[in-house]
Amino acid sequence: MHIEYTAVVKQKGDWWIGWIEEVSGVNCQERIHQELIESLKTTLQAIIG
Repeated sequence: MHIEYTAVVKQKGDWWIGWIEEVSGVNCQERIHQELIESLKTTLQAIIG
């Protein structure tokens, strides 16, 4: 089964912030966009198991 999630990504000053719409608790911030994407993936995987 393939499940898709929605990542919301915004830049605030020098920081990139993001969260996963469908899963509360998955939110991250990083200075580099690609690092934010990786952090979101890692955090989502940790929460959904």
